[in-house]
Amino acid sequence: MPNPFFSFKKFTIHHDRCAMKVGTDGVLLGAWTDVAHSKHLLDIGSGTGLVALMLAQRCSGEITGIEIDKEAVEQSRENVAASPWKERIEILWQDVRQYTPNDLYDTIVSNPPYFVDSLKCPDGQRNTARHSDTLNAEQLIEKAASLLHPSGRFSVIIPSDLCERFIQTAASYGLHPSRHTQVITRPSLPPKRSLLEFRKKITACATDELLIELDRHVYSEAYIALTKDFYLKM
Repeated sequence: MPNPFFSFKKFTIHHDRCAMKVGTDGVLLGAWTDVAHSKHLLDIGSGTGLVALMLAQRCSGEITGIEIDKEAVEQSRENVAASPWKERIEILWQDVRQYTPNDLYDTIVSNPPYFVDSLKCPDGQRNTARHSDTLNAEQLIEKAASLLHPSGRFSVIIPSDLCERFIQTAASYGLHPSRHTQVITRPSLPPKRSLLEFRKKITACATDELLIELDRHVYSEAYIALTKDFYLKM
């Protein structure tokens, strides 16, 4: 049986009632997102609350998490309540497509569903978390563009093979790439994930690569530097 919780240095994520468990994608997004000037943050599809809690550890801003799955909302609220930052994080049970806040956000993040056109499993909750039927890429981009402050930043992690199409769609909604990190799991392998940051202002896009492992369980210095404030054994 999988472990029902995952312990980080400053908080614990219980995920036995969530379709998607703690994974590398969420950790990468939470550690990589630029929060230097973040005061008002939104996590779309917040799941376990992992990314919201990581952002709270890294900045002093107010964070809202939006999640459509009720079980995930209840568990993420419990995770937040047990954390040092419970006063700054709110988890809402809502379809983000109907979300109309009073203020715009300077930082929006999402670890979105991305198994487009893939076979589905019998678990409806897991399908909602993993497939793009309930929130496809264009809907996510359109909503993020409408909720983003003119000087804000929108960050996502997606499979590298979807990167070009995602960037093209974002451009049609006035969002332009400003950072792009290609994530490589092992030396000599092609990039598996893309960490992307978008802004409404057109700027030069800073690009780089992040190698996770040099060998099995032998992590690169760059990956250790990025995640050491979170993982217990880094």
